[in-house]
Amino acid sequence: MSFIKCVLLTGMGLLCFPVFAQDDFEGLGETSFALNHIVNSDYKINFSVRSRYFLYQNDDFSFQNRQLDFVHFSSLNLDYNHSFSLGLQYRIRSIDGGRNELRLTQQFNYTKNNGALRFGHRVRFEQRILGDLTILRSRYRFALDVPLEGEKLDIGELYFVTSMEALLSHSKAHKPELDHRTTSHIGWLISESLKLQLGLEYRFEAFNINTEEKLFLYTSVILKV
Repeated sequence: MSFIKCVLLTGMGLLCFPVFAQDDFEGLGETSFALNHIVNSDYKINFSVRSRYFLYQNDDFSFQNRQLDFVHFSSLNLDYNHSFSLGLQYRIRSIDGGRNELRLTQQFNYTKNNGALRFGHRVRFEQRILGDLTILRSRYRFALDVPLEGEKLDIGELYFVTSMEALLSHSKAHKPELDHRTTSHIGWLISESLKLQLGLEYRFEAFNINTEEKLFLYTSVILKV
């Protein structure tokens, strides 16, 4: 297990490498607060608020608000490994001159444990409504998570999460776009109900048309109530 942890942590370090190899890129931050509630053994709900902002653009460090998201997910456990979720999200982009967005999400998730290592497959279908423009987006994500101390995550210990995701967007007004995201997080289980996470994500957006590369710094507070 120690070998797996070394590989995963090395991968997180390599995630930063493309930033220094690029002459032109954008760096953004996103801070989120999430509330999770288990209604019963088969049904749970999630509410979150996310703030996204620019940290680096046009070859200069600067802070500029970009958007604010309000998100809800309802999830139904189909069995021990499978779940189905419906999501509703509203994104406020008017703070930087963009168009506000209403997003509907349908999600299927499969997880499986292999000792201390857990992996998951997630498929999402999204309908992004931006005024008179509707974008249909399909997403597939493969994720791994593992405790960094021992075979089981205990209170006060750290854990590691990493994932890779492919996205396909299409609409009547634009050509289909392909995106790819690689993400790594370090988390801290402070108590049974509270987690803190810090992570990095590197994105290749519209790489089949004109590639845009972005680095995200994520900070998250996750509270179970």
